Formats: sequence, structure tokens, C-alpha cells
Amino acid sequence: MNKYDIIIIGAGPAGLTAALYALRANKKVLILEAKTYGGQIINANLIENYPGLPSISGFEYATNLYNQVKDLKGEFKFEKVLKITKNKTVTTTKNKYQAHAIIIATGAETRKLNLPNEEKFLGNGISYCATCDGAFYKDKIIAVNGGGNTALEDALYLSNLAHTVYLIHRRKEFRSEKKYQEALKSKKNIKIILNSTIESLNGAEKLESLTLINTDGEKTTLTLDGLFIAIGRTPQNEIFKNVVELDEFGYIISPDGIHTKTKNIYVAGDTRQKLLRQLTTAVSDGSIAATIAIEEMAK
Repeated sequence: MNKYDIIIIGAGPAGLTAALYALRANKKVLILEAKTYGGQIINANLIENYPGLPSISGFEYATNLYNQVKDLKGEFKFEKVLKITKNKTVTTTKNKYQAHAIIIATGAETRKLNLPNEEKFLGNGISYCATCDGAFYKDKIIAVNGGGNTALEDALYLSNLAHTVYLIHRRKEFRSEKKYQEALKSKKNIKIILNSTIESLNGAEKLESLTLINTDGEKTTLTLDGLFIAIGRTPQNEIFKNVVELDEFGYIISPDGIHTKTKNIYVAGDTRQKLLRQLTTAVSDGSIAATIAIEEMAK
């Protein structure tokens, strides 16, 4: 069985940053990734809120970070992890690996509408991150889809940038905390559309309009410049529940944001309980997780 100092599960910004710090400490590191490097950020058209990088595409940022880890001789295996054990053995679809420490950095996937054109319009009218992409829609007409805390927070945030924000929810009332619903009342440029779902995403090369259908079966067309989808995220942590504790939404519970219930198994990035899921917090988590793992390995 191949043995490593640290195995990192997930090659998004948190995992790659953890690898960078571990490799600079001269540790033998394996990064396991089921799909491709970069995580969700690789789909961002432009990143403009990362300190020191005024404007960079998600693909360029992720590729730079991936190459930086490769140059330090980080070992990548693009294999899906099936399980990990308390003795730090990782089983994938192809092999088994063992380490002194494991960092789980598998992120959380945004729930999608699963409609035609959704992938095509990503970065061209469709976004899953208001704080990432909101500035691109200054003085424009946009919509937010969702009824929970995130959707209402996004609508309130975007109302300070956009000309008009339509808030679309499939139920007759919101599921969010009341404080957000009260805050909506003071925003005259937020237009609420309840009992409606998005039936289609329309446009040629970019999103130009939505077709909505309400609970009575009536259809309407909404012309706009952008849509922010905020219907939740889904962490993929069920396979780790023998070594970590999960909350009701499937996120890893960590008292300090790094340690899990199992010794020498750590967590970083969007896959854990946290207040803010952003690129800056992901790389922060990765650097701290790797630093603590290295310190505790030496004890």
C-alpha cells in the first residue's frame, strides 16, 4: 500500500492550498480528486474579489494553483474516494492509500435547476454566487431563485447593485428567517414572485429571459440580464460519516473549523459548517488545516 504523510481529498482551492503548504514543509502529499482540479471556482467567468488579483478568470486561477502544486511535486490521482478509516486508510475506485493525516476538502456542490441551457449560460447570465458576480450586474435587471436565507440575503445584497431584482420562489411563503423577510420590505427595487417555478432559460449565447409557470399553470416571460440560483448546496460527506460528525444538512461539524472527531483527520473549505463560503475562506482553511496537521504529526 502506498503511504504518504498527508492525503488531501479534493482539489479545489482549499485542498490545493493545503497541498501547497504541506509540500513547502517537505511532506509527501497525495491529492485525490474525483473529477477535475479547481472545484466550483473553475467555472467562474471572472474573480474580482480576491485580494491582490483585481481580475482573473476562475479557470486561470485554478490552473495557476494546480501548476504551483505540481511544480512542488504534489502527486495527483484522479480517483473517486469510496471510504476512509480511522487508521487513515483511503479506499478509492482504483487503489488503497495510507497516510499519517487526512484533510477532507471535498467542497459542496450547488443545487441546480437541471434545465436546458443552464450549463451553457453559466458565466453568461447565470451564477450561483451573488457576492462573487453581483458587481457584473450593476444597474441591470436580474432575478434570484430560492426561498431560504441564502436567497433572501442574495436578493438584499444585489438590490444595492442592480436596477431591479426579482425574487422567485416556488412556495407561497419564504422559508428564511423573519429578519430577512422584514428587510425585504424596505427595498423598493425587489419584486417578489411567489408560487412560481422557472420552466425554461431562454437566449442565444447568453441568458435573455425566463419562462415562469405558477401553481395555476399560467406562464409568463421575464426579460432580464442575469439569474442567481440559490436553492441550496449539497456536500458529499456521507462516505465519511464513520470518521466525522455531520449536521442535518450534511456538512462536517468541527468545533474549531479544522479538527474532526477523529484524530489526524481534518476538514477544510466549503464541506464544513461555516459562515461564509468564498474563495478567500477556502484558501484560509486549507493553509490552517495543513499547518495544524504538520504540527500535530510532529508530536
